[in-house]
Amino acid sequence: MSGLALIAGQGALPAALLAAMPARPFICALDGFAPDGVAVDLTFRLERLALFLRDLENRGITLVCFAGAVKRPRLDPSLFDPVTAQMVPRLLAAMGQGDDGALRAVIGIFEEAGFGVQGVAEIAPALIPAAGVYAGALTADMHSDGARAEAIVAALGAEDVGQGCVVAGGLCLAVEVISGTDAMLASVCGLGDLRPAARGVFYKSAKLGQDLRIDLPTLGPATVANAARAGLGAIVWRAGDVICLDLPAMQAAANAAGLTLWAR
Repeated sequence: MSGLALIAGQGALPAALLAAMPARPFICALDGFAPDGVAVDLTFRLERLALFLRDLENRGITLVCFAGAVKRPRLDPSLFDPVTAQMVPRLLAAMGQGDDGALRAVIGIFEEAGFGVQGVAEIAPALIPAAGVYAGALTADMHSDGARAEAIVAALGAEDVGQGCVVAGGLCLAVEVISGTDAMLASVCGLGDLRPAARGVFYKSAKLGQDLRIDLPTLGPATVANAARAGLGAIVWRAGDVICLDLPAMQAAANAAGLTLWAR
């Protein structure tokens, strides 16, 4: 892993990724978005991106991997270095796009600076489960609701909107927007009589055409707890492009809650 830098964001993913790697990479974090439980070697600001890229090059870094959540930061014009200042129109245009569009622009900047960009699937493939049922059992409703949810997320992804939705009895109860998965699942709890009799599924997948080297959907034990709280019957995801943090813990929690886990 020599020559690799991990650009770590918030949440549990950076620590899980490090635990699955044979050697510790050089760890960087955007100012204000430090990873949970991970010591950072270098903190940088977006206003000095050109200087950061040069620093990585000087340290012998040739590859980068992005892992963890980062919100769009507010830029301070007084902090721009001359080279990064020339990138401002591009940075602002990227930040004004949907998540996938913005992240594609980030990847482009790193690649143009001479860095290779690797995804979690390349570095820690064990975090991305293959197709299969990992807890519970499938029902006919789960098959039909899973197919319906997949079609909805594909439509959302075409507009670079979200990576998840909740479907029960063929009805879409909620879709994931900028507030994220937890907020979406919490909204399902308040639907009351609007909910059909079917327990329903929470479905998650990368957007169609998404660059899978960055911003893969992530599920974890907290997702299982929130889905159970929402009264759902299954968590379904597209096999091969969703990260599972601590799959054994997810399985234990799902079995205890009577939830099915299905990599579709």
